Amino acid sequence: MIPLGAFVAVSAVLFFIGVTGVLVRRNAVVILMCVELMLNATNLALVAFSRRGGIPDERGSVFVVFVFVVAAAEVAVGLAIILALYRNRPTVDVDEVHAMKG
Repeated sequence: MIPLGAFVAVSAVLFFIGVTGVLVRRNAVVILMCVELMLNATNLALVAFSRRGGIPDERGSVFVVFVFVVAAAEVAVGLAIILALYRNRPTVDVDEVHAMKG
């Protein structure tokens, strides 16, 4: 049996890797992938906390499904915005997109 602290530690490490990627990287696609990594770290923590007792609790799994739905919508909207920006200026660099403000 793996202790709850191990799951929380892995979840925290994944979350902070995602935060670091969002803050450091300039590529819009990589930033979206880092946001997905943060959402998956949250999912891992939710499932770990829902399974912490001897009896599995379904509430954590229900929250995970909601997070998956939000993540799918975020990816669809984010990629649509990136593709629309790429048509105007063929780059996915966030600094270049920021320069498009008039």
